Amino acid sequence: MLAALMTPGAVWACACGCGVFDVATSSMLPDRLGGTAYLNYDYQNQNRNQSGTSFAPSADNSDKQIQTSFTSLGLQYMFNPSWGVQGELPYWFRTFKTDIGSPGSPDIVSRSWNGLGDIRLKGIYTGFTPDLSAGLTFGLKLPTGSYNRDGDIVDRDTQIGTGSTDFLLGGFYRHNLTEDGKFTWFSQAEFDVPFLVQDGYRPGAELDAATGVYYSGLSVGRVHITPIAQVIGSWRGRDNGDNAAPDDSGYQRILLSPGIEFHVHPVKIYADAELPVYANVRGNQLVAPVLVKVSVSYMF
Repeated sequence: MLAALMTPGAVWACACGCGVFDVATSSMLPDRLGGTAYLNYDYQNQNRNQSGTSFAPSADNSDKQIQTSFTSLGLQYMFNPSWGVQGELPYWFRTFKTDIGSPGSPDIVSRSWNGLGDIRLKGIYTGFTPDLSAGLTFGLKLPTGSYNRDGDIVDRDTQIGTGSTDFLLGGFYRHNLTEDGKFTWFSQAEFDVPFLVQDGYRPGAELDAATGVYYSGLSVGRVHITPIAQVIGSWRGRDNGDNAAPDDSGYQRILLSPGIEFHVHPVKIYADAELPVYANVRGNQLVAPVLVKVSVSYMF
């Protein structure tokens, strides 16, 4: 399983690259007509300073921690074998710690806040195959999240919202590896390109991809259990604009992600842990040792 995947003085934190949470969810790939409502919870604690491919001294970065709980309520509906829609309403909880003092005289301040994130609206086309095993997604990320909270402390790339309108383009494919259909491999990707921006900040374009395999031959009573193994990759370009930090933004990373799904129709529960095995960041940025995802969905 392979996929393309992630200064001294005052520097900025780093945009979280949270588009990675919109891949690595094989359970959300459409495979039937009708609807699916879901609630996602994602978590990451960015508390390690990194420069290039190595960890760097904390003193090289004035920002010390970005801890975020991402929740999102979503709805996916396939009208027919060719067309569907998806909408996602995010709500974030974030804590940010940074040093606003001078060398030799630290002054760590903390800000905690929550609010609506940037809404995503997408169309889905699955007319390539009768079993909906291949498809394209396309849509917009809207600037609904706040991007000016405590602007004297919180940088633009640490805000809940980016302030930008982005074009989203993605695709997915799955195929059985065995005749009995119990082993299946899948791949999916999404490209996020900002095209309308505000107040001197253009976030970097981002590409997230995942590929993996799952086994659907386990069950205990009515509960179907599906182990999942996958590789997740991210690439993010540098930010630009008067309120950006192009020298301390942009990265590439690869994550290994074991996961599991429990299915008792019409409910699915999915969880995974995403462990970075490679990261190359520009400048100094805060990174997380692990990313965690839990999703509960209801089919109707």
